[in-house]
Amino acid sequence: MGLILDSTVVIAAERRGDTVAEFLRQVSRVAGDQEFALSSVGLTELVHALYRAPSIQIRARREDFILSLLGVVEVVPFARSTAFLAGRIDGEQRCVGVTIPSLDLLIGATALEIGYSIATVNLRHFKLIPGLDVIAL
Repeated sequence: MGLILDSTVVIAAERRGDTVAEFLRQVSRVAGDQEFALSSVGLTELVHALYRAPSIQIRARREDFILSLLGVVEVVPFARSTAFLAGRIDGEQRCVGVTIPSLDLLIGATALEIGYSIATVNLRHFKLIPGLDVIAL
């Protein structure tokens, strides 16, 4: 079993000033010892946050954190099969009146497809995805 790190937990760790090692130890204390990964969609969110930084110093700190994290965790690509899974989940959920924000749907579908849980601060959106094991950090 493994764990997809949602961008919300990565951003929170960077803002606290954690090192990547401290961050991953904290996640392990909560979620247990397992493989960690980012989804490619989650990485896109992290890069977005990097370029929204209000100063050059903050941008540099965020970039260092992201690059350090990428040195130790895998990035899971968004594949055709993931698109089919996300489309099915979205269609089924909308038929019963549930709307899942698109990027969270894609990240959650990535986790489901590879049999991983997701670690997030954003419980509200990820709990809407049937079958997804969500770990609150």
